[in-house]
Amino acid sequence: MKAVLMEALEQAGASLRHNFNKALVITLKENQSSIVTNADLESEKTIISIITKTFPGHNIISEECGFIHNGSDITWVIDPLDGTSNFAAHIPWFGVLIAVLKGSEPLMAGALLPVQQDVYYAEKGAGSFKNGERIKVTASSNLREMLVAFSTDNTGDEDYLDKGIAILKKLITGSRNIRTTNSLIDFLYVAEGKLGACVNMYTKLWDIAAPALLIKEAGGFMTDLKGNEICYMLDKNKYKVNYSVAVASSAVQKTLMALIR
Repeated sequence: MKAVLMEALEQAGASLRHNFNKALVITLKENQSSIVTNADLESEKTIISIITKTFPGHNIISEECGFIHNGSDITWVIDPLDGTSNFAAHIPWFGVLIAVLKGSEPLMAGALLPVQQDVYYAEKGAGSFKNGERIKVTASSNLREMLVAFSTDNTGDEDYLDKGIAILKKLITGSRNIRTTNSLIDFLYVAEGKLGACVNMYTKLWDIAAPALLIKEAGGFMTDLKGNEICYMLDKNKYKVNYSVAVASSAVQKTLMALIR
């Protein structure tokens, strides 16, 4: 499966590089923060074609096409273009995410940053890697000396927005400073120790399945905002639920949880 995952990342990345900085067909989705472009759809088509050629009986959950359920215990979770708004604005903070789950447990994960041409890969129990080199979360234990990422979307829910603003204020006062790309890059930078932590208020399964394993195998944690383990909803009626997540190195997880609760 690793070979298929890596080929899918490579080919989807090539598709995105081809379409980057070109005129796009942009369609609004469920709110003003959520768009889809022809580049998303082309990348998704490429990935699914590669997977189904070798594993036609596996399930697929992808951001644009939805849930293809074939009754398998293996599910591929795909974000063909994470950071679509950045891509559409010609900002190179975007990439491809692919995870392979057995039941609800991640077995392997990959991420690609097409412009930077950085490839991330993790396998359960085997570590996390960037361009073939082992990566680790930061060993520092002082959150006040770290950069922290924060992201949210405009969902139109005032209570949700107020909660996010309150958490952001705590993060600003409890860290060195705040950074955000509102994309997979925030998660990947935690995995390789550039950021100490990340809080994202609005994610979907395809946004977090691959980063969660990459971060775990690098020595970090992804939880909900109360510190509980994330439970993936692999049900046709529930797979689109929202996840508010916190990501941190093991050294600062308790500090982060105490800060944002």
